[in-house]
Amino acid sequence: MLWPGLAHWVAAVFLCRVASAQYTSDQCSWRGSGLTHESHSRDVEQVYLRCSQGSLEWLYPTGALIVNLRPNTEPTSGASPGLHACIKPQTDSRGSHLYLERAGQLRLLMSETEQAHGRVQCFSLTEGALFIEAVGQQDISRRITAFQYELVASHGPGAHLYPHLNTGTASCTPCTDDQILMAVCTSDFAGRGSISGVDTPSSSVHSSVAVTLSRLFHQKSGVFSLDGARGKGWSGRLNTPLRCRLQPREEGEFLFTGAVRFGEAWLGCSLHYRHFLKLYRTALETGSNPCHMDTD
Repeated sequence: MLWPGLAHWVAAVFLCRVASAQYTSDQCSWRGSGLTHESHSRDVEQVYLRCSQGSLEWLYPTGALIVNLRPNTEPTSGASPGLHACIKPQTDSRGSHLYLERAGQLRLLMSETEQAHGRVQCFSLTEGALFIEAVGQQDISRRITAFQYELVASHGPGAHLYPHLNTGTASCTPCTDDQILMAVCTSDFAGRGSISGVDTPSSSVHSSVAVTLSRLFHQKSGVFSLDGARGKGWSGRLNTPLRCRLQPREEGEFLFTGAVRFGEAWLGCSLHYRHFLKLYRTALETGSNPCHMDTD
């Protein structure tokens, strides 16, 4: 269904002249200004981003942008059906509505008002490109549309626990042995430790648990920090879907793996550490371990 009142953009997407806007861009992020073509308020500018994560900042929005998101490993001919884009707007993002555009059809993703909540919205790359339409207004001096984006695979270790893709339907089914072994190699973080506390959920979407790690095998983005109070180990927080909420354990340590999304750690595959050691050593003996790790 074509969104009411926006039929004029269908022709504009294909027939408008390319705006000669001044902007800064790399493969991951884009920053530009609508003032460069303010006199041509119906211009539609194409933006191409080929990265797993980045940001967009559009100052003084006028006209529209078509943002084409692709990973840097994706062929230009099409998008993987298992790949999603997740958008997190800044809470002060103003001046435009966000749509998905496919074959001239527009579907509202986030209105200008909804962006102020800062909630993450995801969509499959096969659903189309991101179409950003400036909201008509007299004064654009205080309007900036800004958001972060990340490309997320809807399959693989721990993907079923990522609530932005599975809002309200996240499965708490444990990972298989093969998924756990792969998660240790490919996850954004992997560590050995225990749960030290569970927060009262701050929202209806997820809960947060405090963890203390005696061993951090690897991490990205520094989501776990050295525990200065104890002088050893690492501490941090893990987000989980509300229905998969974890509880503190009386004894023993666990293997924690997961993904870093918008600067926060999300739990993926987890297993009691002694069970993981048995699994890993068996894989070593059979040569089926996907990577090597120092478990001593």
